[in-house]
Amino acid sequence: MPLNRAVLLFILLSLLVPVGADTEYDSYNQSAEDESPQLDYTYPYWCHSVSLTNGEVTCHSPRGGGYRGTLGSRCKMTCDRGYRLIGRSSIQCLATRRWSGTAYCRKIRCHVLPLIPHGRYTCSQGFYVDSRCDFTCRLGYRIEGEHSRTCLPSGAWSGVQPVCSDTDPPKIKCPPSRLKVADPGKLTARVTWDPPTATDTADKSLNIVLVGQNPDTDFQEGAHVIRYKVYDQARNRAACKFIVRVEVRRCPDLPSPLHGYLSCTSVKNNYGATCEYHCDGGYERKGVSSRVCQFNRSWSGGAAECTPMELKSDVNTSSALLDQFYEKRRLLIVSAPNISDPDYQLQNLMIQKSDCGLDLRHVTVIELLGSPPQGTGRIKEILLQSDVIEGLRQAFRISRTYFSMVLLDERGLDRERFITPVSQEELFSYIDSFLLGEEERERLDLHRDFCD
Repeated sequence: MPLNRAVLLFILLSLLVPVGADTEYDSYNQSAEDESPQLDYTYPYWCHSVSLTNGEVTCHSPRGGGYRGTLGSRCKMTCDRGYRLIGRSSIQCLATRRWSGTAYCRKIRCHVLPLIPHGRYTCSQGFYVDSRCDFTCRLGYRIEGEHSRTCLPSGAWSGVQPVCSDTDPPKIKCPPSRLKVADPGKLTARVTWDPPTATDTADKSLNIVLVGQNPDTDFQEGAHVIRYKVYDQARNRAACKFIVRVEVRRCPDLPSPLHGYLSCTSVKNNYGATCEYHCDGGYERKGVSSRVCQFNRSWSGGAAECTPMELKSDVNTSSALLDQFYEKRRLLIVSAPNISDPDYQLQNLMIQKSDCGLDLRHVTVIELLGSPPQGTGRIKEILLQSDVIEGLRQAFRISRTYFSMVLLDERGLDRERFITPVSQEELFSYIDSFLLGEEERERLDLHRDFCD
């Protein structure tokens, strides 16, 4: 039968037509075929067989599942996990014996993760789907955030990028505590120490802050807490402290002498302090002039005494008389032509009223009255020899013809002259302002009411 032969020939020619194969890029290409002389919806190989590397092809034909290549068949293209479809997701077998499109599966790759400062990461499968990258930090840093990220089928990484934070505080070691004895004659001690040592696992640049008194300075008596704080670049903090103790070595309190007093440097009884003995008016010192507080907490030398001053009136020269008062008493020499001189009488009256105040100021009054051979000189009731009187007049140029007064300091120096009577207030004001030291003025203030 001529028609059956024609159909058989057509089938044989169809089998000889090459079917397109998948490429090495996981795709397929359709081969060109001669146009069919007529459409046949029953022929199962109208279009060539379709396959998809790393994917799956699901076809539907009007004639059933066994006719994947019949005219009008439709195939759905899907890729395996980790692959993305490039091309048409659905194709149809056309009358031209070609499929309506092409597609292939490309392996999904996530972007390269950036490195994190002070850390690193390792991935199980590179940057492909389901690869897990684990993050670790350098010594001294800790992960903040997720410890790992996974490449998702969408091509994105799970979570967010972690950071390596410096959460470990630095370490600092202070110098040991120390005890320092105050310097001689002082209540302070100069204390020095080496700076503390600080380390950090993450940073080399550290900021060390001193809280307290600086080294190589004078520290007062007692305990002083010295603190150091150290900060790293992340403001993590550590601290340490030590104690500086200053000890003032003291001697037993030194008692003041009877009829006298002490003037001491520093605070009277600390190591290195010097105390000088002073006697009240009319008394003189016997013994050492001063004592020093030693390191072993004892005073040097022995105690001095203040005994009544013994004035020797039988001396023959003025210098011998003045030597008895040297550095002990001040002298006020009163001179007048005679005992009836009005200026002398007025001054003598005022001196008698100020006798107690003069004694508190360690002032002894010497009177020179008249001219030889009737001239006299006296210290209260003690009469002076004529040679002594004459020597005083010559030494200090004291006239016999008019009233005058000469004020001498404790070293026998001429400090002031008066040619008219001076009131008690004026005389005391001058002595307090120009002849008394600070300690004497303080002592005078304590005993000012004694003469009232």
